[in-house]
Amino acid sequence: MKTLIELYDERIIENVLGPESFHPEHIVYLCPAEVAEDEKQRDSLRQFLHSRGLQADMEFLSTSLYKSDRILQQLKKIAALHADCAMDVTGGTDAALFAAGMFCSESDIPVFTYSRKRNSFYNISNAPFADELPCTLSYNVEEFFRMAGGTMRRGRVDNAVLGKYKSQIQPFFDLYLQHSHEWADFITYMQRVSQTPRGERIPLTVTGSYVQKGEHGSRVTASPELLQGMEKIGFLKNLNIEAKEKVSFEFADEQVRAWLRDVGSVLELFMYQTCRDTGIFNDVVSSAIVDWDGTIGHESVSNEIDVVAARGVVPLFISCKACEVKTEALNELAILADRFGGKGAKAVIATTEPCNAAARHRAAQLGIAVIDREELENGKAGARLRVIMKVDPELK
Repeated sequence: MKTLIELYDERIIENVLGPESFHPEHIVYLCPAEVAEDEKQRDSLRQFLHSRGLQADMEFLSTSLYKSDRILQQLKKIAALHADCAMDVTGGTDAALFAAGMFCSESDIPVFTYSRKRNSFYNISNAPFADELPCTLSYNVEEFFRMAGGTMRRGRVDNAVLGKYKSQIQPFFDLYLQHSHEWADFITYMQRVSQTPRGERIPLTVTGSYVQKGEHGSRVTASPELLQGMEKIGFLKNLNIEAKEKVSFEFADEQVRAWLRDVGSVLELFMYQTCRDTGIFNDVVSSAIVDWDGTIGHESVSNEIDVVAARGVVPLFISCKACEVKTEALNELAILADRFGGKGAKAVIATTEPCNAAARHRAAQLGIAVIDREELENGKAGARLRVIMKVDPELK
């Protein structure tokens, strides 16, 4: 096969699996006019495939993917111009697939597809080279975003240094579970006692009163048990609590300071490390910020995703909530997973609160799995991720 015909799909991963697996010299994308005429979209796809080592020439032919007769005529013209061609029907609209079916009945060019369920290609017609061929491709988290024309940038967490905290993340989460009823007040206290005047360098050494101003005129007090627990796991040093009047300590480093001033960080860290510990993912990123159109600035549309993991050609998007699961959060997660992962993407919402029936029902409608407090407390999060990713418990 020298030329591969692709039925363009809005979910970009459907457009790259065939080309990457079979390495044609030439690719013809039958796509809607807005794509064929959009230089940025075309270049984005070219650049992605080139970055993956595929140097094929790419041609974008405008068509209406809802008019089968027009698509059929274009397929005939393409086949007449390219003798050694094959067609991938993994993506495309129903009308495009109908046209492809008619084309198959009239020609003998090879036609194949990809099965997400089995992660293999299959021979549809005259394509024995693709029959039950396993897809061995693997993408990292950033590539899933670039594939869809986005750009990933660093969020609140420096993933390059997370490895050194591996032994502390589980004890940190255990402290949360033991003191969850006072966690929000504890974080508020840490925010207040470690405030830094604007423009000054962030200090790691803190000295302040035992009682601090809370929200709306309330008062929050230091929690000796939590402060001592943080010192025990190595997040704080040189802790001193003087007769419930003054508190002093030193943050282990700036990253720890950020975590102890952010109420949601503990769950994000735990889910990140849980993904790592399963051993089933080739890449895991915490606090990933994605710019949807690949630009950075005031005009860009961006979202922060708490944890993103990748297993081969399947991405997993995790949203972490230290509060009740709301419909808005579920809708946002579903849109992100579809945009940057396609039909095969997995999505999980992890919450430290019980998840009510209405939220579970809405999550199920959107194809989102729920990991709630009970599973977190019982140490079942890792096993649930394996089930969600459809990985045999005995395999990696």
